[in-house]
Amino acid sequence: MTPTELGLPAMRQATTRDPARPDDPRLIDRYGRVATDLRISLTDRCNLRCSYCMPEEGLDWMDRADQLTDDELIRLIRIAVTDLGVNELRFTGGEPLLRRGLEEIIAASAALDPRPDISLTTNGVGLARRAKALADAGVNRLNVSMDTLRRERFATITHRDRLADVLDGLAAARAAGLEPVKINSVLLRGVNDDEAVDLLRFAIDNGYELRFIEQMPLDAQHSWQRAEMITAGEIMEMLRTAFSLEPDRAERGGAPAERWLVDGGPAAVGVIASVTRPFCGACDRTRLTADGQVRSCLFARTETDLRALVRGGVSDAEIADLWRDAMWGKLPGHGIDDPGFLQPDRPMSSIGG
Repeated sequence: MTPTELGLPAMRQATTRDPARPDDPRLIDRYGRVATDLRISLTDRCNLRCSYCMPEEGLDWMDRADQLTDDELIRLIRIAVTDLGVNELRFTGGEPLLRRGLEEIIAASAALDPRPDISLTTNGVGLARRAKALADAGVNRLNVSMDTLRRERFATITHRDRLADVLDGLAAARAAGLEPVKINSVLLRGVNDDEAVDLLRFAIDNGYELRFIEQMPLDAQHSWQRAEMITAGEIMEMLRTAFSLEPDRAERGGAPAERWLVDGGPAAVGVIASVTRPFCGACDRTRLTADGQVRSCLFARTETDLRALVRGGVSDAEIADLWRDAMWGKLPGHGIDDPGFLQPDRPMSSIGG
């Protein structure tokens, strides 16, 4: 049993600051990148069972005592925004709509000065009844994960018959002004890879923006195989059978998606090629798990424990400095193509998207 579980204060482990790290308040790394985008996992729980994420029976969920409380989470968000230069917050899961007090956490984040840009990634189940409240709390825009337009296929992929709820959630988000409403889709070989054109046409017809995401090695089953992944190149070939695509000349910055204008615009489609065309050199993200661990990369195999510091009575300044230490040690890339690449122990549902 750990000191935290016993109710005893946790002590910060002694660390030696790298003398090469400059005296800079921001989250910088030794390759010149600055993290200004914080991805916050609110829970590892999910009400879908997408086959490329977790087994049908689900996972052993995180004990609620291990999860950051609302006050602990808001404190870390405040440190990130006011002390570390973070200006974008994205709330994820698991499924963030399952987090109790979600709107209160968002409202507290929106009240910070300077006010960060706030977005949410959700599977859309339950969104129809929450969209307005989320907008009122301070969400600027959101992404909805949806891989198919066919009810039976949706049930096969997610093991839940909830496509109608997701479609209702998309419409409610647009009505609430959470624009642009983006749809995230993963194409699976032999499952839904015949729907690329249909998904894009649906998005354009309904005023959404579609983004295809290459399937990444983040499944709990560790069954990902690169040869089975639908690549960005294949996705583009599929879309060009029905649409003309030209690159969006707008500055991409640290955005993960390559953006393409459809039939001359203004409609656009994004492709996130994390595996075949990695964008690690422009990465501006830092990640916080629901149990208070900082991760410098989606594929990191090490974490820095901020929860122990929060529960051990450590000052904001010390927490901020340890966070800077964690980001200074960020690797140059995720290394998926390296022969020795090892998938993270945590699955996507536990890390946060």
